[in-house]
Amino acid sequence: MNKSEIRKKILKLRKKNFSKNFEIDLLDILKILKKEKNFGKIIGGYYPYNYEIDILKILNKLEKQNYLITLPKIKKNSKMDFFHWSAEDPLLINEYGIPEPISQKIRYPNILLVPLVAFDENFNRIGYGGGFYDRYIKRIKKNKKILTIGLAYSFQRVKKIVTNKYDIKLDYIITEKK
Repeated sequence: MNKSEIRKKILKLRKKNFSKNFEIDLLDILKILKKEKNFGKIIGGYYPYNYEIDILKILNKLEKQNYLITLPKIKKNSKMDFFHWSAEDPLLINEYGIPEPISQKIRYPNILLVPLVAFDENFNRIGYGGGFYDRYIKRIKKNKKILTIGLAYSFQRVKKIVTNKYDIKLDYIITEKK
């Protein structure tokens, strides 16, 4: 299957299984953060959209543990940057229907929690096809070390994702089953 076919199949599965309340365990994320302790305390999260893993509770708990939480904003030229956000802060809906922080101060996460549509055992991922995360990770890695953790449901795993030179592998992928 090509990326487009995988995307279509997994998005349909994700919608079908959404009501099952699968959750990512914060402890799985904390174990990685403890193991990779030379990373900072700025978390790049995301606001769940289109049946993605809901990480808002996790972001709230991380904020209580003194992590600075940031969420992405999509800008012109398909560029994405991260901006400070706290659970009490209002959000604005962007042109894709995704809530974004109102903050204007760009922050550069040390740890990026990445949503995905599908993944394989080699930490390759498929997103929605816009390349936002691949471009962001590539750009940021030129200037700083960043830890990338993909979050997905176990049924989003596929046998193999055919990659190209633009695709960036993740460091870890966590599902509700570990």
